[in-house]
Parts: sequence; C-alpha cells; structure tokens
Amino acid sequence: MSTKKIIIGIAVLLLLGGIIYFFMNRSSSAKMNLATASVSRSTITNMVTATGTVEPLVEVEVGTQVSGIIDKIYVDYNSTVKKGQLIAEMDKVTLAAELASAEAQLSSSKAEFEYQQRNYERSKLLHERQLISDTDFENATYTYQIAKASYDQSQASMVRVRQNLGYATITSPIDGIVISRAVEEGQTVAAGFSTPTLFTIANDLAQMEVVADVDEADIGQVEEGQRVTFSVDAYPNDIFEGEVTQVRLEATVTSNVVTYEVVISAYNPDLKLKPGLTANVTIYTLERNDVLTLPTRALRFVPDPDALSKMGYEITNPEADAPAGKRLVWEVQGTTLLPKIISIGATSGSMTEIIEGINEGQIVAVDLTTETPVQNGNNAERSPFMPGPPGRR
Repeated sequence: MSTKKIIIGIAVLLLLGGIIYFFMNRSSSAKMNLATASVSRSTITNMVTATGTVEPLVEVEVGTQVSGIIDKIYVDYNSTVKKGQLIAEMDKVTLAAELASAEAQLSSSKAEFEYQQRNYERSKLLHERQLISDTDFENATYTYQIAKASYDQSQASMVRVRQNLGYATITSPIDGIVISRAVEEGQTVAAGFSTPTLFTIANDLAQMEVVADVDEADIGQVEEGQRVTFSVDAYPNDIFEGEVTQVRLEATVTSNVVTYEVVISAYNPDLKLKPGLTANVTIYTLERNDVLTLPTRALRFVPDPDALSKMGYEITNPEADAPAGKRLVWEVQGTTLLPKIISIGATSGSMTEIIEGINEGQIVAVDLTTETPVQNGNNAERSPFMPGPPGRR
C-alpha cells in the first residue's frame, strides 16, 4: 500500500472521530427542562383579515332619459344638494316643438273622434229603425272605432311628450353631496340604448360602508353583528371601528380565487373617510373577554416517564386518560405531575378557554425543552473543524 493512501486513510479516520466527538459532546451537554404555564384569565380572539373599498351608504347615479344638449349646470363637485333641487337643464327647443305638434295632433284626433261618434250614434238609431242597411251601419261603426283608437293614441303620445319635456329639467332625487359630475354645459348626451350618467350623489358621507372581499376559507366564520376594525393608507395611524351588517351570498371568482362580499358599517363623523379608499379590514369572529385560559400546547402534552424521572419529577397515574368530550392536562405540584380532566371552550389557536376542571393560578406542564449551555458568552454551537477566534489555539 502506498504512503499516499495511508495518509488519506488516517485523515478520514480523524475526520470521523472529530464528528462523533462533536455530536456526542453536544448530546451530553444538552439539558432537559419542563416548560410550564400558569392558568390565568385573558381574552381570546379569532380574526379574519380582508381588503375592501370605502363606499357611501347610499349613492345615486342621476341621468337623463332624453337625448339633447346640456344647456345649464347649477352644481359642481362637492356641492351640497337637497331633494328636488334643480341641478341641470337640457335644451328644450326641440322638446317644446314636439309638444306643440302632439297638441295639434291631439286636437285633430279629438275633433275627428267627436264627429265619428255623433255619426255612429245617428247610424245606430237609424239602423234600429231599419232605415239604413247593415253595411252602412257597419261602415259607420268601423269609422268610429278607428277615430277612437287614433284619439287614444294621440292622448298617449301627449303624455309621453310632456314627460320627455319634464326629463329635460334634472333635479336631485336625494339630499346629499355631488361626488361626480360627468358632463359640461353644451355637451350632447344620447339616451338611445342606455341612460347616460350625469351626476353621482352620495346621501350622507358621515355614514359610510366598507365592502370587503373575504376568502371562501374564512367566510364561514363571518356573521352579522361582529365587530370590525380597519385602517386606510390615507391615515395610517388611525383605526376606524365598524360592524358587519351584511354577508352577501353571491360569489366572485377572480383568477380562480373565490371571495364573498361582506358589508361593514363605517362611522365617519369627522369625514376623514372618502369614497374609493382601500381599507385593510380585521373582522373579529371570536371575542371572549376575561375567561380562564391555558396554552393550547398543554392539551397536547404527553409525559415521558424516563425523561421526567431523570429531571426529578414523579408522575401520578401515568396511564390516565380523558373521557369523551373532555381533555387531559398535567398539573405540576412541586416535583409531582397530576392528571386533570378539564372541559374546554373556545380556542384562538395559541390559547384555549377552560370551562371547568382546573382553577386560576394552578401550574400545568406544557412541553419538554432542551437547553444547550452557553459557552464563552456565545450561545451558538461551534464545529471543531472551524477556526477559532484570534489568539485561540
């Protein structure tokens, strides 16, 4: 065997020996501890987070049902308006001409109808006396019915034209504030297939709402009446309060993500909240104040008799088990672990409510932990193959 191979073999053996020494020394220096916690009173909360948009509680889009030119505009952005207040007028020349034409047509139809009605009544009387033929009476009846239908049509047209003329005067349907104005004086609007929006009026900006998109995994926890807090980027240091007022059943699918709209009341007495702001919402789906609690980890603790015996602890009834509907925890009394059968309530994940079975101030076992001694003021473990600090051999 060559000298080179012998040197390589010795180096490998030394490396393996160093690794074994390192891990054996690490294991021997580790110290087991029993982590405990005191049963105490606290608040349990569960929360659902979402994002939403601040919107007015009542928002009305004001439009027009007739086409024409905007003649006058009497309000602007942020104008305060009252219900029935005149906010705009359209050019009425064409509509007034249509009204005059409809009135003339109505007058003509009425005259024709009245003439044919008198003629029909005479023909009917003569026909009853058999002074005219059936054909003459049928012609008189037919002419009378045509005249009556024409007169009814003219009356209906008159109603429509008058209504269109009324649409040229645009008034506010509610008390509120103008938050949008989509037209200018002289602009032509066409109402052929849809009603064009001229203004958007919000009823009361002191009472807003947030429409939040809640994920389908969380929507089952959300109910009406739950407390909500939210913030907006415009006021990062302010926290606003609200309440869930509606959980909408319609699902929205965006990029294969299913969400549901949750409507939240948002009180806005100082008018800080503005329509369209993005809100970061926290919905408190569970709130239990001043209840007896312990760490949830204590419910999962299973005592290890060998490890606890080495630490000087004694387990009373290690085979204890909880009946159905109950949970088992281990109370620590000095160096003795005693089983306690308890009933639990709500849980927030890290903490669990205790209904009965244990008292405030009692100590329970939570977990077994391993503590590595701190050496040379440094808690980090060091490999024997890493170079030491300067001056260390």
